[in-house]
Amino acid sequence: MKNRISRVLTVAGSDSGGGAGIEADIKTVTVLGGYAAAAVTSVTAQNTLGVTGIYDMAPGAVTAQMEAVLGDIGADAVKTGMLSSAEIVGAVAGVLERFGPPPLVVDPVMVAKSGDALLREDARRALMERLLPLALVVTPNIPEAEALTGLTADPADPLPLLRALRALGPRWVLLKGGHLPGDEARDCLYDGERVHHYVTRRIPTRNTHGTGCTYSAAVAAFLARGLSVPEAVRLAKDYLTGAILHADALGVGGGCGPLHHGWPLDERVQWHGAPK
Repeated sequence: MKNRISRVLTVAGSDSGGGAGIEADIKTVTVLGGYAAAAVTSVTAQNTLGVTGIYDMAPGAVTAQMEAVLGDIGADAVKTGMLSSAEIVGAVAGVLERFGPPPLVVDPVMVAKSGDALLREDARRALMERLLPLALVVTPNIPEAEALTGLTADPADPLPLLRALRALGPRWVLLKGGHLPGDEARDCLYDGERVHHYVTRRIPTRNTHGTGCTYSAAVAAFLARGLSVPEAVRLAKDYLTGAILHADALGVGGGCGPLHHGWPLDERVQWHGAPK
């Protein structure tokens, strides 16, 4: 269909607080003009203060959700988030292998902003062996990158870490630098030959819950529209920066609050570009 809306399938956990997981993904894709479908991998009981419960879906239920979406609605991009067990990772990889994945963005979610673990050791190994070789883009933050590679990040030279991550199978690596010290938020995108840098000024706020989910979902949304990986990351970074910059306007919760996913639609917000 010539004028069909771009479709993104998010395969991730549910955040009852609405700031991360499939809730953040659906908001992001919708605001960016796409159609979001979802396969729920886990249900979490959480809010801005922390995670109080994690309830995994049966692998067969994850498979059934993905097959239902891909067999009818289809997807122009797929994004994965919280995959807490090796069995769930295997189920997701199996469906993608059978359907022949569209552009796949893997966000290797390991720890919530509150510090609660979201990925077991067996799932980490399965993610490296089964899912990363299928990925167009993997989007780890610094702690996730170190856990996946066994290396320690060097802020002055990210190339060893980027090379080690790409050796795991993805075509592109987006290494997020938000955990590094300094006044800049510097992300590096690597395709095996060239490193693209995306830099903005760090925004002082406690409301950063869901940044990784939102960033990867935005990348998937722009890839679904047919953009190149570097352009999709550039636009996703701009959207994320706006969502962080205006997060305080929400006033949600008493802890690490959510981003303002709907900031482009908020009449109170005036956007003048990412802070330099």
